[in-house]
Amino acid sequence: MHHSPLLLQLVIILAVARGCGLLLRYVGQPPVIGEMAAGLVLGPIVFGAWFPEFHAVVFAPESLSGLSSLSMLGLVLFMFIVGAELRAPDGVRAQFKAAGWVGVSSVLVPMALGIAVSPLLHPLAPAGVGFWPFALFMASAMSITAFPILARILKERGMTHTPLGRLSLGGAAIADVLAWIMLALVVALIGSGDGYAGFLKTTLGLVAMGAVVFGALRPLYGWLLRRHAPDGQPSLMVLATILIGAFACAATTEWLGLHAVFGAFLFGACLPRDDRLLKSLIERVEYMAIVVLMPIFFALAGLGTTGDAFVGAGLGAMALILVAAVAGKVIGGAAGARMAGYGWRDSFAVGSLMNARALMELIVMKVGLDAGLIGPELFTMLLVMAILTTVMVGPMLALCAGRKAPMPAATAEAE
Repeated sequence: MHHSPLLLQLVIILAVARGCGLLLRYVGQPPVIGEMAAGLVLGPIVFGAWFPEFHAVVFAPESLSGLSSLSMLGLVLFMFIVGAELRAPDGVRAQFKAAGWVGVSSVLVPMALGIAVSPLLHPLAPAGVGFWPFALFMASAMSITAFPILARILKERGMTHTPLGRLSLGGAAIADVLAWIMLALVVALIGSGDGYAGFLKTTLGLVAMGAVVFGALRPLYGWLLRRHAPDGQPSLMVLATILIGAFACAATTEWLGLHAVFGAFLFGACLPRDDRLLKSLIERVEYMAIVVLMPIFFALAGLGTTGDAFVGAGLGAMALILVAAVAGKVIGGAAGARMAGYGWRDSFAVGSLMNARALMELIVMKVGLDAGLIGPELFTMLLVMAILTTVMVGPMLALCAGRKAPMPAATAEAE
């Protein structure tokens, strides 16, 4: 009987992910950055270079199908929770205009820079990828902000309910929705394969799906939860019904030629905004996804990397991507906050918060890699960029907002 190395792979992946997470928490960074770095460590650059034979046996390409199925499941569950978490922060009505400025400018500026550096990066794209699909993909890769990570950073610093925290969250929510729409269009452009007609089918399909999700599923699940989970604690039966909805939507966007994550996100966004429900979903679904399934996604991302990204011209391209990514977000976010009437210091604090890309960037890269828009070199560079831009948030925030980040008494004792 031929045994699959899946369980051994899981032991190694989870141990390395936790180890790296602890290491980064120790230096005051969100543990998720350690888990992303663990992907790089498990890939050919570190683990593969140190223990080539062992690495070749444990992570043999033909043994990865089990891992990729699990990682897909993790992505779908995670994006479903991200959708459920995406809510207008309290008091957002008053701040909607300000958040709009921040969201739009922190997408437009990095997009412009992403397109501007594309002529220099296009030679790194896989053969046969046209300039515009590539440039538009780079534009969306630069313009993403990690809403969940941002929310977590603000929570850890007790800034969630400060005007600055609300403005950043509102801006990030708007920026993410814009960047996802943009990415969906790029993938539709290339993924449909049959050019304009395919693009039309995908786009119209997405619009129709949005109508079904928000017109039919939203009231249906609202009624179901009011009726069978009035305390916000769904029974196993109700939980199964929610997950069926999430998987069905994910399968639909996949069938439309987009990525499954789009459907999961849409479905999460249509659930009622009930904090008790969110808490129980996080405890039952997100913990499992974050502890077990997402590290698998990071590890597979790491296995897709290559050391070639850091030799010769690769270093120049890497620097170019980093500068464009950081400048785009920080200047874009700061300009938006400034237009909304904030002082320079606060504006740059908002800009540095918008620079957190973390996991969302990885999902964008994965979508681009699966669609054939980028190859291993660019994938590696974007992965390093995602880790570094997220690492910068803490120090930059301390620089802009001052060490004395405002701590309202009410949230001071929260985690």
